[in-house]
Amino acid sequence: MNLQEIYSELLSNIGFSANDIQKSWLDLEKAYSHKSRHYHNLTHINDMIECYETYFDKLQNPNEILFSIFYHDYIYKGSKKDNELKSAEYALSILSENIQFEKQLVFDAICATQQHQHNANEDINWLIDFDLKILARDWNGYQIYFEQIRKEYSIYPDFLYKPGRAKALKHFLENEFIFQTSVFRDLYEEKARLNIEKEIKILSY
Repeated sequence: MNLQEIYSELLSNIGFSANDIQKSWLDLEKAYSHKSRHYHNLTHINDMIECYETYFDKLQNPNEILFSIFYHDYIYKGSKKDNELKSAEYALSILSENIQFEKQLVFDAICATQQHQHNANEDINWLIDFDLKILARDWNGYQIYFEQIRKEYSIYPDFLYKPGRAKALKHFLENEFIFQTSVFRDLYEEKARLNIEKEIKILSY
């Protein structure tokens, strides 16, 4: 299934009408396809959904996590610090009261993609890891990723961007673990740390 089909099936299952599904998909597609979205776009959502499908059986609330994947970067502006909060608020705003859904889980899950800290809810830890899997790409793939991020922050000159990006990356290294689940730690922790260390060196030039 393609992204639109996965999205439509999810919303249909939780009680959206066909008209509302179509409208919501067009809104979502428009948001993620904005010309400023070099990384935080539908390709990123697709990558996360591939992870979701792989580890589906680990999730207690798969529908809520899938919905959170679709909306976690709905609002994304490089100059703002509240993108995740605004995305979470928007995600809840399209859920009518009669939809049987763990709305608090959706809100908490989307907000958790800001700090990427270990969560008491294991479903949220899986979502965080799906979001960060990019950090463990092979070097060429990782390089494409950080170049895309740089484009999203193109309003900032290097003398502002480089130390800001390096600080954010060092924050990952200072944590005991980058990934929140033991599965992702075993598979990706070492590679992610090597990539981040390499990027920090490049930023210092």
